[in-house]
Amino acid sequence: MQNIKKSMKRYLAILSALLILGSCSKDVVTAEEQFAIDIKLIEDYLKSKNITAEKTIDGVYYVIENPGGEVKPKITNTLTVTYKGYFLDGIIFDSGEKAVFPLSVTIQGWQIGMPKFGKGGKGKLFIPSKWAYGASAQPGRSNAVLAFDIEVFDF
Repeated sequence: MQNIKKSMKRYLAILSALLILGSCSKDVVTAEEQFAIDIKLIEDYLKSKNITAEKTIDGVYYVIENPGGEVKPKITNTLTVTYKGYFLDGIIFDSGEKAVFPLSVTIQGWQIGMPKFGKGGKGKLFIPSKWAYGASAQPGRSNAVLAFDIEVFDF
């Protein structure tokens, strides 16, 4: 009986220590921390590629190669665009030639960035994961910063 009590005490002590140590480790990144990580990734990428970009108040970076017309798309517009979506490591995850879709159904990063371009506009968007797919594994990676080369034909 004594041996069982000693064994139980040891077991409980080890279990308690493991629980305490396990609760001290930090595996989950907060949304604010992920956003800061994404901004750093974008800024490092831009610097490494010698790209000068503007930044919206929301943290979406954009490069205007051609601003296009003066009228800019609104959330209620349907866009006709050619685009290439890729991760910062260059892997392409999506593209479209003269694709047509409502701006309202796109990721928030597009809703923030596309109004920088008028008809005939051309450029790039760099979107933190917060304004893309967040922690979901879309489009194949969780917390992915997305980059897009875009050209606006109509809206």
